[in-house]
Amino acid sequence: MQRPKLDQQVTFLYAEDPAPSWRFYEEVMELPLVQDQGTCRIYAVAGSRAFLGVCKARAPRVTDNPRVQGGVVFTFVTDDVDGWHGFLSARGVEIPQPPALSETFRVYHFFFRDPAGYTMEIQRFERPDWPSSD
Repeated sequence: MQRPKLDQQVTFLYAEDPAPSWRFYEEVMELPLVQDQGTCRIYAVAGSRAFLGVCKARAPRVTDNPRVQGGVVFTFVTDDVDGWHGFLSARGVEIPQPPALSETFRVYHFFFRDPAGYTMEIQRFERPDWPSSD
């Protein structure tokens, strides 16, 4: 049997108070709002193929560590990492460290947190084996 194709991807994040996160993604990051479902809003990240949903949480988060089971690091991939660093910095986003090259993973990147405490990353792959977005 041949594997059926996948057409789109949505990652859902949950916030006890989603309103600050909605404002962040709409006003600071300027992501296009695709759908408002009342307690959940979905934003386009990469055209009509990748989306980010931000929804009202049903319970508090257990841990702020994104690298444990159930944790999340949401990564936006772009060629213009420095441009995003400047764009977000100018809008008051706290970025603990400037963009840097990770020799281990061969990515140029930086991290920040959204209003709900999720770890976000802006990165560019510095490796020829990563597929082009074209």
